[in-house]
Amino acid sequence: MFLNSAVFYLFLCLFPLALATTSSSSRLITQGTTITKPNCQRKCGNLTVPYPFGIGINTGCSISSWFDVNCNTSFSTPKPFIATGNLEILDISDDKVLIKNWVAASCYSQSGNLTRRNPAFINLATTPFSFSDTNKFTVLGCDEFALISGSEGRNFTSGCVSLCSSSEDLIEGECSGIGCCQTAIPKGLKKFNSTVGSLSNHVDIWSFDPCGYAFLGDPGSYRFSASDLTDVSFQNWTTNNVPVVLDWAIGTENCSEAQKYNDFACLQNSYCIDSDTGFGGYRCSCLKGYDGNPYLSPGCIDINECENNPCGEHGVCINTLGSFNCSCKKGYIGDGTKEGRGCIAENSQFPVTKFSLGISFGFLALIIAATVVYFSIKKRNLMKLREKFFQQNGGLLLKQQLSSNEMSMKSSKIFTAEELEKATNNYADDRILGRGGYGTVYKGILHDKQIVAIKKSRVMDQTQIEQFINEVIILTQVNHRNVVKLLGCCLETEVPLLVYEYVSNGTLFYHIHNSGGLPWFSWDNRLRIATEAAGALAYLHSAAAMPIIHRDVKSPNILLDEYYTAKISDFGASRLVPIDQTQVSTLVQGTLGYLDPEYFHTSQLTEKSDVYSFGVVLAELMTGRKPLANTKNEEEKSLATFFILSLKEDRLFQILDPRVLREGSLEQIRTVAELVKRCLRLHSEERPTMKDVAMELEGLRKLSKHPWAQQEVEEEAVGLMSQQSDLYTVAIDSGIISTGEYSGQHSLDSRMIHPINSPR
Repeated sequence: MFLNSAVFYLFLCLFPLALATTSSSSRLITQGTTITKPNCQRKCGNLTVPYPFGIGINTGCSISSWFDVNCNTSFSTPKPFIATGNLEILDISDDKVLIKNWVAASCYSQSGNLTRRNPAFINLATTPFSFSDTNKFTVLGCDEFALISGSEGRNFTSGCVSLCSSSEDLIEGECSGIGCCQTAIPKGLKKFNSTVGSLSNHVDIWSFDPCGYAFLGDPGSYRFSASDLTDVSFQNWTTNNVPVVLDWAIGTENCSEAQKYNDFACLQNSYCIDSDTGFGGYRCSCLKGYDGNPYLSPGCIDINECENNPCGEHGVCINTLGSFNCSCKKGYIGDGTKEGRGCIAENSQFPVTKFSLGISFGFLALIIAATVVYFSIKKRNLMKLREKFFQQNGGLLLKQQLSSNEMSMKSSKIFTAEELEKATNNYADDRILGRGGYGTVYKGILHDKQIVAIKKSRVMDQTQIEQFINEVIILTQVNHRNVVKLLGCCLETEVPLLVYEYVSNGTLFYHIHNSGGLPWFSWDNRLRIATEAAGALAYLHSAAAMPIIHRDVKSPNILLDEYYTAKISDFGASRLVPIDQTQVSTLVQGTLGYLDPEYFHTSQLTEKSDVYSFGVVLAELMTGRKPLANTKNEEEKSLATFFILSLKEDRLFQILDPRVLREGSLEQIRTVAELVKRCLRLHSEERPTMKDVAMELEGLRKLSKHPWAQQEVEEEAVGLMSQQSDLYTVAIDSGIISTGEYSGQHSLDSRMIHPINSPR
């Protein structure tokens, strides 16, 4: 049974971390240097503990009590713990501490009864430690929903949904929401709670997945495998092999403040580094050419580079403080280095031939130098031009947005202009996938044969730049199988470029309104596509790091890949919503026919605006009609109004697509119609959430998988057919009531629609 949000916020109690040991590879430790304070223990089990950490509680061997290491000797191999707590240390480096993990788990019996539940909780409040943002929150299982919340240092709530229906769906090494889901955490988090809930108590998947797991840890230490779902020792394995990474710092003052006091920890030949966790504090590191422990007297000591013979043959190495010099032995000339000219023998006779050649080569060198200067100036001008384009295309705004949202572009690639020109055959006309109000989309083939979609914007004013940058910011935060993935961008051209994954089967709008009819476009597939799109929007609203309102949900913005899987696209009009806000005042943007009337009149944007637009898409899927129709009949012009009116007057079955009538059960059709009605309510507070919509559609899909339930519904439909209701007032095979031909969608910015990879 699915755990609702109230349960998630009532969970969590303290559990001790499991214990383990590992060998240390700390960079604070250098052979032959001072590691610990005098008369202090050096090792605990397999871990070497360098100062400012120290072994023993209140022994004075560390810089402060929180850096005390409790060496528990009750184990066969002693184990180190942070201070008096139960956090076992695996490794210590000059800026990180690795501790043993704790995994949240929930297991079920074959009949769906809960057999085990273990939440996870770690509290670092009041300590000099915080969770590194290199950690990822990982959820494992095919029927899981897990939340992670933090309340110390940084208020933070996020989560992941991991679903699949069979073991064949799983992808080795991929955590994209199919059996495995990952999400990032912010820097500076000091306390977290997590637990795992199930949507259906594993009843349908118990044979290959009886348990669900969630943990925070180093993503480089874990690679998803399908066998993890059946591994009864997975929880213990993760505890021992996937560490949690902690940042640490000394004190609460930054470097400039700490240097004013006598207890400043950075000694001779070292420099101070401010902590970037948001809590102040600093660390110390040796200067280049020096090594040792910067916290212990005499500080960092000079490295004798000459011991490794850095000079070339016939060279003489002279060590200096922090560096070294090379010279040549007597009878040789040159710089003496291996990388430079080295040392060559002197010649006492005047080399006439060499002199002549030298003059010739000197003249040639002069010509080459002039050529190099010319191309350097040309290159500099090109760099200035690209810098101009970078600023013109919103590069500074992009940096500002990234900084304010505390995120990075590590997962995206910055493409060069040359790469994209080559990928599109210099933007040839036969590579065009679609044109829209904001630009053109091209099909591109990268050097590694990967097929991509490249969005080339038009020359833009300031408003268009903000739209473009907004799409980049939003897509870098989204990691969901039903959302078009942003692969990278290019800002060094006259117009900005975005590079997306290529989605090959066009838009949902094209498949709905294809006049010839498509054999694959059955009721079951329509219901599946609606469920996938609803799940993606629910993820954007409630599971992303910051809620995202799409603001332009419509069938042209739902793409279908080679397997006809739905992909939500086009985030140019989207808005990020702070967690503490429920609505945002904004200029009205969207597409007529799909636009929320409450948002249109009040300019108050909420997540329920997307719900209304999605309701229109559901009505499109059921009726095959366009959201706006070019007809003289006023009640049929707006699909939303016509659908609600037909439902009210008991004329629903007269306006449905004939194939929906043939293939859909009466219960499914009525349930989806009622769902559309709730989505299209004029007052947003009366509409369901996208999460509720996704769950209801998923429930309908599961109902269709039970043939006995389908048979009962069909028998009920046969009985109703014999009555004089509206169900067959128009014969199924004669088609639905005509709405007239309509040439396109009218959006507020007059955007054009193309059936494949439609841009804005």
